[in-house]
Amino acid sequence: TGDFHAITSAHMLLSAMLDNHIQQGNILNIDPRRIVWKRVVDMNDRELRNIVVGLGGKAHGVPRQDGFDITVASEVMAILCLANSLKDLKERLSKIIVAYSYAGEPITAGMIKAQGAMAALLRDAIKPNLVQTLENVPAIIHGGPFANIAHGCNSVMATKTAMKLAEYTVTEAGFGADLGAEKFFDIKCRYAGLKPDAVVLVATVRALKMHGGVPKTGLAVPNVEAVKKGLV
Repeated sequence: TGDFHAITSAHMLLSAMLDNHIQQGNILNIDPRRIVWKRVVDMNDRELRNIVVGLGGKAHGVPRQDGFDITVASEVMAILCLANSLKDLKERLSKIIVAYSYAGEPITAGMIKAQGAMAALLRDAIKPNLVQTLENVPAIIHGGPFANIAHGCNSVMATKTAMKLAEYTVTEAGFGADLGAEKFFDIKCRYAGLKPDAVVLVATVRALKMHGGVPKTGLAVPNVEAVKKGLV
């Protein structure tokens, strides 16, 4: 749908503006050693995780250590999925901490005036995507923040759109109930004012056995008592 490309572009724009600010006089006194905003690429490329940028002389920037994360790990992805509108998105983007000054003060995207251009790049990506399943059922796919480093849920706008269009809305929280579900209730529902009516837990018998105290080596052995214990 182009959403990931837009998120990558917005993220990389902020990276470029940050480096350009340092190159053009560094009015905010940004400490190049304390830049926390890595670049992103939609590819798990191990060789790019830790790199050195700005080589080639004065015209090519300030040499410093940098690196790449994957696009779905971008804070922009998490922000996109929590935003209620383009205005809200722009406001949230402005609060991203990208670095710290020599005095230890946080430097935000808003301080280098990047939020407007970033929001413009995301103006279409903020719109949920309507697709059709193999069983001809409508589904809305939008966003994909990781649950281990973000909140692991689809966008607030996608869920609210579905609630307006259908009698029942079913959404998924990424990873296990102790991670994705917890963040769904504690973060997404609180931000969006959602009040779920029911919860569907998906669990395997092997997982229940493990919760019941059975080691990995014994999961293939029938053990009803362990399953009962794992349910508690």
